[in-house]
Amino acid sequence: MITALSVTDLALARGERMLFRTLDLTLAAGEAVALTGANGAGKTSLLRAVAGFIRPEAGIVSFRDAAGDAIDPQDARAHGLHLLGHLDGLKTARTARDELLFQSQWLGHSHHGITGAIETLGLAPLLDLEVRQLSAGQRRRLALARLIGAPRSLWLLDEPLSPLDARWRAVVGAMMARHLQGGGLILAAVHDPLPIPARALDLGAGR
Repeated sequence: MITALSVTDLALARGERMLFRTLDLTLAAGEAVALTGANGAGKTSLLRAVAGFIRPEAGIVSFRDAAGDAIDPQDARAHGLHLLGHLDGLKTARTARDELLFQSQWLGHSHHGITGAIETLGLAPLLDLEVRQLSAGQRRRLALARLIGAPRSLWLLDEPLSPLDARWRAVVGAMMARHLQGGGLILAAVHDPLPIPARALDLGAGR
C-alpha cells in the first residue's frame, strides 16, 4: 500500500517545450494536493509522469509503504494507484454495468466495492444503458466508480469534478474525504477548488 509519494527535481517536457524543471512534491497518507495553473502549465503531464506514462527529462518519482520502505515503482503503479484522466476512457458500446465490471475487475475489484460504487454514485438506474446514451455527468460518475470498485491508495485525478452538478460534486467530495480519512492520498489537477482541504501547488502560467 502506498503511504507516501515523493517527486524530486522533476523536469518534464512536451515535444521540444520544457514544462517545468526542478519540481519537488511530497504527499503523505491522509493528504491531498491540488495542482493549479494555466492550461499548458503541465498539470496533466505531472499526473501522467507519476503514473508512469511519461518519461521525465530528469528527476525521480518514488513511492513508500507504511514502514517507510521504498516500493518498486512498477509494482506501485500496477497495484497502488488510480489515474482518472480528463477524458473518461469508457467504451461507449458497452452498457454501464459491463463497463463498471470490466474497469473494476481489471483493476482488482471487490464485490463490496462494486456494490458500494453503484450505491454511492447513484448508478443503479444507468446500468442497463449503453455508455453512449449517458450524459457527460453520468459518464463522469461511471468513471469515478472505479475508485470505489477497485480500492487503491493513491488517486491521481484530472479535473475530477467536471462536468458534475452541485449534488454530485458534494458526493464526490465526501468520497474524497473518506478516502483521506482511511489513509489514502489524492493528487488532483484542478481549475475549480477541491471540496476538501488540500495543499495547492501552482505550476504557473503555462505558455
